[in-house]
Amino acid sequence: MNNPFNMVTLFFFLLFLQVFVLNNILFLGFINPYLYIVFVFLYPLKENRFPFLLYSFLLGLSVDFFSDSGGIHAFSILFISYIRLFFVRIYFRKIPADFPFFKLKSESFGKIFNYVVTLTIIHHLIYFSFANFSFYNFSNVLLNTIYSSIFTLLLYFLGTYIFTKSE
Repeated sequence: MNNPFNMVTLFFFLLFLQVFVLNNILFLGFINPYLYIVFVFLYPLKENRFPFLLYSFLLGLSVDFFSDSGGIHAFSILFISYIRLFFVRIYFRKIPADFPFFKLKSESFGKIFNYVVTLTIIHHLIYFSFANFSFYNFSNVLLNTIYSSIFTLLLYFLGTYIFTKSE
């Protein structure tokens, strides 16, 4: 995924998948997958984080534009993009000198699972907190976060299993 062409392709693929397919899914009133956050998981770690934060913000802003959600997607994906390195250090025990050589697919499934689940739940909790913006709807925030996170994670791991080459 280090090739810039692959990252641009991933950016537009996730944007169109989210906007034209996944935004039209609302199952049981709680389940709406947000697979565009996969961009944060797959973007390579580099010393200069500004381009990554900018691309993440643009992806979230683009989803907001098509979803008419007023910047909630942009904020939530920008937040998990910003804290991503903290969780890389915690779950994978990597230091900044290791970042250029770090590949997510070379790590164990347990570490990847914890990393992806944590960032997905944080994203969804922020998104649904701002979408409901009331303490009276806290149960809705939790239900939306849990169910949408499960469905998003299911799609992510299923897609990873289908689209990765076996070595």
